[in-house]
Amino acid sequence: MPTFVLASASPARLATLRSAGLDPTVIVSGVDESQADGLPPFEMALQLAELKCAAVAGRDEVPADALVLGCDSVLELDGEALGKPADAAVARERWHAMRGRSGVLYTGHCLRDTASGQVAAATASTTVFFADVSDEEVEAYVATGEPLHVAGAFTVDSLGGAFVTGIEGDHHNVVGVSLPLLRDLVIELGHSWTDLWASRP
Repeated sequence: MPTFVLASASPARLATLRSAGLDPTVIVSGVDESQADGLPPFEMALQLAELKCAAVAGRDEVPADALVLGCDSVLELDGEALGKPADAAVARERWHAMRGRSGVLYTGHCLRDTASGQVAAATASTTVFFADVSDEEVEAYVATGEPLHVAGAFTVDSLGGAFVTGIEGDHHNVVGVSLPLLRDLVIELGHSWTDLWASRP
């Protein structure tokens, strides 16, 4: 069974993979995300995932038989790519623009098999519908600090979940990793998804 390496600092991605039966080793890429500035949101998510995967796959501490996953999420609203907000003012401005509307959350996935050197990559997209939250709710949410640490300034699996009224597509993709898409990438590289389960009956 290959070692599964997650090239991401996201606790939500780690929790999602663990709940799906995997036991990832976390190695943070440290990639400068400004490298993808100016790209369309769909391409930006994929390019950053590829950069993060490549940065970690080349590290000495990564086993020779590892599967390395790089991911990156971006929310598209009005054609603009929204990653993590720079500060509270930006998060507040985004929520004023998002409330009562919908956006598309893209998560780029790049999986590298270090034994063969093969790479499989794809982007998942999910439409997210936001509640028409009040100014007071926006202020309270931004004050928690949660929106500052996540793409699009919202979560669906924590405090922000009450402000998401609906989702079209894969729910896990909004959390940060699409499990159905990841399974497809694992199979594309010649591995079995169920073989990656850390505790099999």
